[in-house]
Amino acid sequence: MKSLYYPCFGFFYLVLVSFMRESNAESNGVYIVYMGASRYPDGAPRNDHAQLLSSLMKRKRNPVVHTYRNGFSGFAARLSEEEAKSIAEKPGVVSVFRDPVLQLHTTRSWDFLKYQTALKIDATTSASSPSQSPYSSGDDTIIGILDTGIWPESESFIDDDMGPIPPYWKGKCMAGLDFNSSNCNRKIIGAKYYTDPDAYDTPRDGSGHGTHVASTAAGAPVSGASYYGLAKGTAQGGSTASRIAMYRVCVDGGCSGSAIMKGFDDAIADGVHVLSLSLGGSPGRPNFQTDPVAIGAFHAVEHGITVVCSAGNSGPSPASAVNVAPWIMTVAATTIDRDFQADIVLGGNKVIKGGGINFSNLNKSTMYPLIDGRSAKLSSNVNGDDDAGNCIPGSLDDSKVKGKIVVCENKDESYEPRDKFEDLQQQGAIGMIVIDNDERQVATKYESFPVAAVSEDDGAQILSYINSTSKAVATILPTVVVNDYKPAPSVAYFSARGPIRGIQNLIKPDITAPGVSILAAWPSNDLREAVAPGRDPPLFDILSGTSMSCPHVSGLTATVKSQHPKWSPSAIKSAIMTTAITTNNVHSLITTETGKRASPYDIGSGEISISSPLQPGLVYETETSDYVEFLCNLGYNTDKIKTIASAVPEGFSCKNNVSNPDEISNMNYPSIAVSNLKKNVSKTANRTVTNVGEEDSTYTVSVEAPDELSVEVVPNKLVFSKNVEKLSFRVIFTLGVDSDYQDFFGSITWSNEKHRVRSPFVVSNASQNELM
Repeated sequence: MKSLYYPCFGFFYLVLVSFMRESNAESNGVYIVYMGASRYPDGAPRNDHAQLLSSLMKRKRNPVVHTYRNGFSGFAARLSEEEAKSIAEKPGVVSVFRDPVLQLHTTRSWDFLKYQTALKIDATTSASSPSQSPYSSGDDTIIGILDTGIWPESESFIDDDMGPIPPYWKGKCMAGLDFNSSNCNRKIIGAKYYTDPDAYDTPRDGSGHGTHVASTAAGAPVSGASYYGLAKGTAQGGSTASRIAMYRVCVDGGCSGSAIMKGFDDAIADGVHVLSLSLGGSPGRPNFQTDPVAIGAFHAVEHGITVVCSAGNSGPSPASAVNVAPWIMTVAATTIDRDFQADIVLGGNKVIKGGGINFSNLNKSTMYPLIDGRSAKLSSNVNGDDDAGNCIPGSLDDSKVKGKIVVCENKDESYEPRDKFEDLQQQGAIGMIVIDNDERQVATKYESFPVAAVSEDDGAQILSYINSTSKAVATILPTVVVNDYKPAPSVAYFSARGPIRGIQNLIKPDITAPGVSILAAWPSNDLREAVAPGRDPPLFDILSGTSMSCPHVSGLTATVKSQHPKWSPSAIKSAIMTTAITTNNVHSLITTETGKRASPYDIGSGEISISSPLQPGLVYETETSDYVEFLCNLGYNTDKIKTIASAVPEGFSCKNNVSNPDEISNMNYPSIAVSNLKKNVSKTANRTVTNVGEEDSTYTVSVEAPDELSVEVVPNKLVFSKNVEKLSFRVIFTLGVDSDYQDFFGSITWSNEKHRVRSPFVVSNASQNELM
């Protein structure tokens, strides 16, 4: 997968340090001891928790790294493998696992969403001023962000016109290196960091990622923001009136699981309403007993906090999504209607619309010889035309590329395009054209280098032109921004996809949001991001990743929470999912990066609408008991589940402690997934909706399904009244064909004259175990 860590050379440094930290984790023996829920309302440690800690501290000097006592019980400590195994056998211990290192998933976007939204909300909740409009409110909601820290001096975090800090806020601003309590204000009301031996102790952002994420979620409006003049406009967060609490859990080497869990534990006690995490582990079969994000999120949701997480950047491979627990809102990434175009002018003034961000000084008046990599092959190159065609460093002849623009394929991803051009530049090349569909979709920053990316179709035209003449010439123009680009949105190539490995009866991701070329705040001292030596660093930067789409949803979540403070996390999630948009700005269905129709495995329920979730009509409420049953149906042990959850029904027991995938389909979730459906056999999914709209209202159902699948909804009409707020229905699926492994996609929609409540479904004729 291509790199999506954006500061110059940062990705390679990140990976290197990550490997070093993972090795260190093996040697220093930091383990997480997870003990489930905190039983006492005052947050005091459980007796078994205190006893374990006391026993450990008697045997070892300073073994404890973190203690968890607010939202859940446990600790992180330096243990030998034998000690870890011994503690895992103790009563009250759910799991003991090595401290993992997770990775980051690295404003036009809000305007685009506004224009995409079809349903306008009532005048009672709308206003004309941007800072008060439905897509930028969120009065006094608090968004907790677990990330790399924050740059408080950014204009995005000014607190003009904000009222006093809410009295229920219990958090604080920790002093640290180049950071003190005065760096907080009425916008940034909390900032904490977690000691790391490889990092400086401060809430201040040394990476930029956390600052970008925080300003996307809740940044104040800043007019005239741009990246060196590109994407100029007003940069603002999705919930401009919300407060920000930053928990710095990440350093250059990644984000330790023990720090993430401590961030969750503190945020629960501090009083946040929303938690936003643009980070995650590696794709694979999830283990909710050893996943720090899943563990922390479970307890946060128990305490009424909505948790929003990025799906990851491992797409477009199937089953690549992470953060897939049903209590998490999992976010994919799509493009917006803004394109960064670097035009390529060929001989005869034919223009190819390339992409990428470059600030080169080339212009139309001077043309340069144009050559493709294969024609510039070094005679001693033993690896043949492929290396030369891909412009692998060391494969091209200096004399053949000097003074020319070189056309390079990008099929061999051992080297980034930037590395290739730096090598070409040393050989005397003038510029580079990269043939790569993904590079064309997601703008890479090339600073002052004359580089442009083109699609494979456009690349074929350029190669055809080179082959048609002995004097091929071209130039590459500096980047310009094109707004109202069509079609948009489309799924970003890097956006991680479903299904979930080993859990086919749950659809992930849940939702998608803008995550490509997003402009947001950046630390003002980051010389790595300066476009050229001697230029000032940017105050706003352009990044891509599900890291960027996640805070869009977090900001929207805060807005919904501010309008409906008593709604549960699942009601808010349902409102966002069931009102999502499935069409693009040319009124066609959203497509993937290849042009194919996007499925729920690509975009979940669709792209967020920024006003419709405020009035969803109906919501699917998923209770903690549903999540407990979900764990049962995955085969988790009854005793462990009773320890994990703060409350379970009296006499609760999992049936035979064995997995039951079909029952997962009955979890009261806003989307529906059914597996192992065979020809002429029916399966049923049960759902219950709660009316949050007009008291007396009637909804009728419509179904979109492929011809091979029969879908019946019983009843097909729901009538709500003052005394009837909740109603249940069944969705009966029957497959009419016998075929090889296949997924069938569709949706059911409850609607009346005002609301459309849509739930996507996926029906598979494969068993859950076939996707391991």
